[in-house]
Amino acid sequence: MSHAGTHAMGIAEGTKNDLGRRLARIRGQVGGIARMVEDERYCPDILQQFAAVHSALRAAEKELLLNHLERCATHAIEEGGDDAARVRAEIADLFMRFAGK
Repeated sequence: MSHAGTHAMGIAEGTKNDLGRRLARIRGQVGGIARMVEDERYCPDILQQFAAVHSALRAAEKELLLNHLERCATHAIEEGGDDAARVRAEIADLFMRFAGK
């Protein structure tokens, strides 16, 4: 479900730049995994790289979630009304979706 425009404050410039760097690094890691598979490298070595990519993605997710909480969600809650109720429910859904990953 898209929430385009819903209480969106945008991604902070520093966060956007950092996410861009992180995602570029992750693209490189995934490319490295593909080469390892093609070269038939030792499975545990490939799995180690998968774990590194998962960890890098989780760190990027956390950064974007913090941006959302600090900017979009805080703004909506401060404004009150229907958007505040909607964003509180959205935050609960996000925590349930990402908890324990």
